[in-house]
Amino acid sequence: MKLKKEDIITIPNFLSAARFLMIPIFVALYLTAENSTQIRWAGCVLILSGITDFLDGFIARTFHQISELGKAMDPIADKLTQAAVIFCFVFRYPEIIWLVILFVVKELFMGINGLILIQYGKKLGGAKWYGKLSTAVFDVVVVILLIFPDLDYRIIMGLFWTTGFFLALSFILYIPVFVKMYQEVKQEQK
Repeated sequence: MKLKKEDIITIPNFLSAARFLMIPIFVALYLTAENSTQIRWAGCVLILSGITDFLDGFIARTFHQISELGKAMDPIADKLTQAAVIFCFVFRYPEIIWLVILFVVKELFMGINGLILIQYGKKLGGAKWYGKLSTAVFDVVVVILLIFPDLDYRIIMGLFWTTGFFLALSFILYIPVFVKMYQEVKQEQK
């Protein structure tokens, strides 16, 4: 990928870069939080990250500033933010380690297969509805837990189990998509 200066220095790319910088700020605020108010401050950083995520896509499409660098940075910032959040949650709720493992396994599966298939000219071509649904459920649960950190423990665990269900569903439904892509590669090589 050869990048030109005008493809690098864009407002959407600046906003994506800002999201990368917000990750350690969120982590530091969340992990050092000693009360609900401090957890909410960490949540504010995450909400700001979400707003910049929306704005970078909106500006890129509206003002024709879509770039290859931006297409690469945006999903990486999304996944790193999700990973930071889920790893932070496990420090407060160690019993959700299973959710961290599920998240890591799913993302490794998606990433490794995506990298392998791209060598054959195959690309997923964007998230499927179940991937978007899983992300939406994750985002809603995160916002709830950051705004209302003092919820009853059973409700919190219910939210984590709901997140895990949709994450697992997304993972399971992506498997046949990748199998089909591998079959297409095999057919093309005959």
